[in-house]
Amino acid sequence: MPAKPHLNLVFIGHVDHGKSTTVGRVLYDTGSIDAHELENLKKLAEQLGKATFEFAFVMDQVKEERERGLTIDVAHKRFDTDKYYFTIIDAPGHRDFVKNMITGTSQADAAVLVVSAAEGVQAQTKEHIFLARTLGVEQLIVAVNKMDATKPEYSEARYTEIKNEVSGLLKSVGYKVDRIPFIPLSAYKGENVVKGSSKIGWWKGKSLVHSLDDLEVPSKPVDKPLRLPIQDVYSITGIGVVPVGRIETGILKPNMKVHFQPADKVGEIKSIEMHHEAILEAVPGDNVGFNVRGLDKKDLRRGDVAGTTDSPPTVAKTFIAQIMVLNHPSVITVGYTPVFHAHTAQVACTFEEIQRSLDPRTGATKQEKPDHIKTGDAAIVKIRPTKPMVIEKAKDFPQLGRFAIRDMGQTVAAGMCIDVEKR
Repeated sequence: MPAKPHLNLVFIGHVDHGKSTTVGRVLYDTGSIDAHELENLKKLAEQLGKATFEFAFVMDQVKEERERGLTIDVAHKRFDTDKYYFTIIDAPGHRDFVKNMITGTSQADAAVLVVSAAEGVQAQTKEHIFLARTLGVEQLIVAVNKMDATKPEYSEARYTEIKNEVSGLLKSVGYKVDRIPFIPLSAYKGENVVKGSSKIGWWKGKSLVHSLDDLEVPSKPVDKPLRLPIQDVYSITGIGVVPVGRIETGILKPNMKVHFQPADKVGEIKSIEMHHEAILEAVPGDNVGFNVRGLDKKDLRRGDVAGTTDSPPTVAKTFIAQIMVLNHPSVITVGYTPVFHAHTAQVACTFEEIQRSLDPRTGATKQEKPDHIKTGDAAIVKIRPTKPMVIEKAKDFPQLGRFAIRDMGQTVAAGMCIDVEKR
């Protein structure tokens, strides 16, 4: 039988609203972790005095394995519905979420925003909505969790209240709310997560997992010009120069001429390999190695981007970006020069202007030309790379328009490119 289509799913939302419990419950109820394993986690949770947290432990245990460098059983992270198979991008915190989203390999195709019906909308709920939008997550499902903790239990009135409040926030950052399902559930009790729930009798819609089948597999942008960020460049005796990378947009074929930027080199594709087999065409999402005629290894490096000769990748002299400051120990002022991570490039860039600060909940202008911005602020800024780098407008090439800003070993901000002044 043919492989099911694959989607990357990220769970976002405020820290105590039950993201891990929801993920654990989804994995357990879809048979992706077994009862024996859950029993062990339950015992562990009880010993640690956290008796109701066994589902959350599923993901946390994976996280600890990851921190200790052990291999992780992939079943933890994958689950299947009737229609798709999903990989969960686990993003406990802001910074993990941003890092995962920017690395390209795990761009989320959809997000589940978990909002607690007991606590209601919190600061991080708002920030995560803004972030999801900034990072280009188009498809969203809202899980209204902890319905068992409303007064009265499973209160339709409380669900409606949360739905209205969250809808307002989603609208304000540009989501089309009529296309976003809001699903009442209790992850801990397992109500309406996979199976429907008799306790939520007023609910006539689908359960969380069934509504995942209504998501769409994003179309592969084959009709756009080629953009292929280079991850590594090899020189293979008897073959020549072989760059390796993942195609983000367009199509790669043998005998094509490609233009690499910012190296500003043109070469011809001799052959393309994927999984050690020669192929005659590569499309978005394919990780390929390709042999280029007419270039030396020293001509290319990681961070260069291959494009077509009639539409070469854009090299920025400066660019305008919308950013969100996630975690900066002090303030960001003009002249600050951290490292920008965009596609496979890592380039130090200078803040040349802070044009205006924005309200992260609405995107409305807060202040023109503020003298600094800090954690929690969103802003429109003008950036000057310290050396040539490729960046595209996010609306033209979303995969090459998003970036993370890193400094002092952490992600301090994330953003997207709105406009480019070409070099």
